[in-house]
Amino acid sequence: MADSNITKRALALALRELMEEYPFDKIQVAHICEKCGMNRKSFYYHFKDKYDLLNWIFDTEIISFVQNFSKAGEQGQRIEIFQAACDYFYENRSFYRKALKIEGQNSFSGHFREYIMAILKIRLADLIGDDADEFALNFFTDAVVGTVERWLLDKNCMPPDEFVARSLRLVQHGAEALNKELNQEKADKG
Repeated sequence: MADSNITKRALALALRELMEEYPFDKIQVAHICEKCGMNRKSFYYHFKDKYDLLNWIFDTEIISFVQNFSKAGEQGQRIEIFQAACDYFYENRSFYRKALKIEGQNSFSGHFREYIMAILKIRLADLIGDDADEFALNFFTDAVVGTVERWLLDKNCMPPDEFVARSLRLVQHGAEALNKELNQEKADKG
């Protein structure tokens, strides 16, 4: 198992380095193998293709945030974890900007969306119970994924502290205003 992780990490490092120089669609498995001195057989023992390797990089680097988020009992803890995840994305924005531009059936963007959806499914069930249906899940997933993607792809990507503060302020003020408006409508009808 340890050797397996060493091999995977070497392949991941090679892909990261190649992505600094070349667009993802120009990188071939042979290039990745050559970069880290491995043969294609070793690559295919661990990964289906370069998309699988890219997703593995994300999965292994983001997993600690997800595990901590699922264990967080208080909102303050969840905000700290969100901040740490945004710090991570910002520090690795060059890599993720390129990953998010990959198009097609195996795109990173699709994998990222599935990941966020799984987290939100649990969180929404806690927040809104039975109303956490497929529509609600898609609505909130699209909001989170679209916002994070737009943030990272912006050439003037704001620092993560500002992104988190602005996001939280917008959600809080939006929820408060919407709640006030809906309660006023109820009062007017009642």
